[in-house]
Amino acid sequence: MATKPGILTEWPWARLGNFKYLLLAPFVGHSIYSFFMGKDESQRDIAYIIILPLLLSRVIHNQIWISLSRYRTTKGDNRILDKSIEFDQVDRERNWDDQIILNGMVFYVAYLKFQQTHHLPLWRTDGIIITALMHIGPVEFLYYWLHRALHHHFLYSRYHSHHHSSIVTEPITSVIHPFAEIIAYYTLFLIPGVTTFFTGTASIAAFGAYITYVDFMNNMGHCNFELIPKWMFSMFPPLKYLIYTPSYHSLHHTQFRTNYSLFMPMYDYLYGTVDKSSDTLYEKSLERKAELPDVVHLTHLTTLESIYHLRLGFASLASTPHASKWYFWLMWPVTLWSFFITWIYGQTFVVERNLFRNLKLQTWAIPKYRKQYFMQGQRDTINNLIEEAIMEADLKGIKVLSLGLLNQEEELNNNGELYIRRHPQLKVKVVDGSSLVVAVVLNNIPKGTSQVVLRGRLSKVSCSIALVLCQRGIQVVMLDGEEFKRLKARLTPKVATNLVLSKTNASKIWLVGDRLSEDEQLKAPKGTLFIPFSQFPPRKARKDCIYFSTPAMTIPKQLENVDSCENWLPRRVMSASRIAGILHTLEGWNENECGNMMFDIERVWKASLDHGFRPLTMTSAAESKP
Repeated sequence: MATKPGILTEWPWARLGNFKYLLLAPFVGHSIYSFFMGKDESQRDIAYIIILPLLLSRVIHNQIWISLSRYRTTKGDNRILDKSIEFDQVDRERNWDDQIILNGMVFYVAYLKFQQTHHLPLWRTDGIIITALMHIGPVEFLYYWLHRALHHHFLYSRYHSHHHSSIVTEPITSVIHPFAEIIAYYTLFLIPGVTTFFTGTASIAAFGAYITYVDFMNNMGHCNFELIPKWMFSMFPPLKYLIYTPSYHSLHHTQFRTNYSLFMPMYDYLYGTVDKSSDTLYEKSLERKAELPDVVHLTHLTTLESIYHLRLGFASLASTPHASKWYFWLMWPVTLWSFFITWIYGQTFVVERNLFRNLKLQTWAIPKYRKQYFMQGQRDTINNLIEEAIMEADLKGIKVLSLGLLNQEEELNNNGELYIRRHPQLKVKVVDGSSLVVAVVLNNIPKGTSQVVLRGRLSKVSCSIALVLCQRGIQVVMLDGEEFKRLKARLTPKVATNLVLSKTNASKIWLVGDRLSEDEQLKAPKGTLFIPFSQFPPRKARKDCIYFSTPAMTIPKQLENVDSCENWLPRRVMSASRIAGILHTLEGWNENECGNMMFDIERVWKASLDHGFRPLTMTSAAESKP
């Protein structure tokens, strides 16, 4: 929102939420009916039916730029600005499709109101030439002066400051404006189309090409990485007056009073508003190499729908905890295609970058879904991908690599020990985060608790939790006889006195792991607090019980560039296994934490608090939600 919102700042359909798409439904329905069901052949007009595909192509075009930009800026090569993007910017820019809805309404209304728009030819060369000339002349010229006017303090505070709230731009930043400002821009962009109508040279190709050109240049210019190669300007020097670059427009967002041009800098050169550092920043950005992190967290895809929640996917979905959406079923062809792609081919890719004080962090993802980790035919492939990631991290001089989710599965690689045995010369430290997971779970147990139920598959973490609780004099109740025997065999006789096998479930504190069934949850007393020690949360079967988060902590304010949620966790909350890798580096611990290796729990917990990480409470989880 602008600092002093003016009239027509808010979009008319802002209060409709996702129902705003229904505004186009009558037009879409009428166009489809007219084309396919119309009895009169003259009613079948491709210019009318093609509006919807054109709007959908704009959505896809914009999304491709969003994903490309986020991937490239995460890697770091050719990045322009190092400043971070936070949740407030994502929230401000989540309605980037509003202008596409407006575009659709303008086209549909124009078609229904003006006879000249009917039965347009697919192509007219003279119309395309006129469109190009109208853009180079009136559109660029008028936009330049409108833009300068918008930087006058009166208009800037009421309108344009909303756009400039984003210092580090993303492709969708280009269309984030108050409603009145967008109307002014659309008026300018309609000049070429209106001209072709009056001259009788309009065509479907001219409209489609011009809209695609505007989207391409808008998105490209707001990327935070440089992508225009230097050889283009070397081969044709005047090109610098006809096409701007991302670094050129980036200076407008940091300096505010320079580089006003739309897509063609010639008016900045003509009126003396070119930033003097434009060429320097352009060359510096082109020369910038990919960033080498200090710490890498290695995760993987979870559900089939998680591909849309990736930071490289839909920004608005990535900024909220994972949740299934009704409209995902419409995208099942893409979902199914992505599953088969990961089945036959896959390469680890960079998902996110963060900065914690002077520590550079990255998250890499194995392109495999949770279900694939339990398929026997996929295990060797997955282990090879994890091993390749570890070797790549070692080759790049990365200090620590933490294993997230099922990448540390005991049955898959013995909590990462498999790779250490294969490569004992590794310099990178491999961390599964078990010690911090145990510490987090123990601190999630309410004070004064004298008895807990331990349920779920026995693991390195669950055995360590049971050991500490028994040592503290807290009774640990087991419900399964075989698991009770296996766990008791790991404890000393004195400690084992606090381990109890019972079929009654009086305790209202349940520590739960993998393979907790819904039937077992139904046996818990009303009001039970389920505290997971597993990587994945249990499926909630009870509405009269409380389900705590998987082991995680809230992150300090100094951890920057956090604009997405980690799986199902709330905003600015990080899994314990991911935090463990950061602590490992900050503390300079020169040991691997994998296999049966565990660090001192109190020492790890103290280190997390010393560095600003805080326990996740029910209240903090609620406050972290958007």
